[in-house]
Amino acid sequence: MTPDLLEQGAKRYEARIAALDAARLNTVAGGQTASYGRLVQSGEVDVTHGRILYLEDVSVSFDGFKAINKLSLDIAPGELRCIIGPNGAGKTTMMDIITGKTRPDEGTVFFGSTIDLLRHSEPEIAQLGIGRKFQKPTVFESQTVHDNLLLALNVDHSVKGTLFWRGSKAESERIDKVLETIRLTEARDRLAGSLSHGQKQWLEIGMLLMQDPKLLLLDEPFEGLAPAVVQELFTVFDRLRREVSIVIVEHNLDLVLALADRVYALERGAVFHEGPAEPLLTDLDYRKKILWL
Repeated sequence: MTPDLLEQGAKRYEARIAALDAARLNTVAGGQTASYGRLVQSGEVDVTHGRILYLEDVSVSFDGFKAINKLSLDIAPGELRCIIGPNGAGKTTMMDIITGKTRPDEGTVFFGSTIDLLRHSEPEIAQLGIGRKFQKPTVFESQTVHDNLLLALNVDHSVKGTLFWRGSKAESERIDKVLETIRLTEARDRLAGSLSHGQKQWLEIGMLLMQDPKLLLLDEPFEGLAPAVVQELFTVFDRLRREVSIVIVEHNLDLVLALADRVYALERGAVFHEGPAEPLLTDLDYRKKILWL
């Protein structure tokens, strides 16, 4: 990370933790002295510089086509940020790079201040606390809603671990809490294949939550949902952002305006606009690209 961006991020994060005990400031994080922040505990992501996700000058080409072109963006802890753009803008490729599915030709990708995601495999990145939901819901349709959440639980899923696993009270309570969050408590014993499209969307989000993510990447989670369900999902996301950072890829500019204070608008693999979404309303050319491409 460049010094100026680190400084900006540190100031932003300092404002977010102003209510914390002053004794927790000016500590060592990630093996390095941080001028702002708090003591990072084992298993936590070091966000003392105000960023949970950071991409700088990332590029990748496929058969001569530059899908991502010097892309730079960052996400703050507890932030809900929308990524918008027409088809081919690089949104999916960006998420592929973050989750380790695609390796960039060049650039920097960090999770917190110390975890270089380019040094980790796709399964390792998931274990680090980055959860991804694809556009089409992926659930185990022959299993119940409860068992889908149980399968997603962050425990040892080896043959031996499965044979000797005994659910604890805390794990049962966690499943109950997630069921309540995703509005599927009454459907816990139903087969996932019998759920509506919207309920499957909810269930897949619940499966991600069972893994204790620190960052959620959601690809068009509102697709196919009724307006009333969309509004419920808004409420859930607003509550979740207190515990997890959320990045939502979305085509619908009206939804973006209602959901996020700030957006990244992409075009041709680079950031076209960063900041409030309102200026995009008056950019008719960009709106046409979002609607029709």
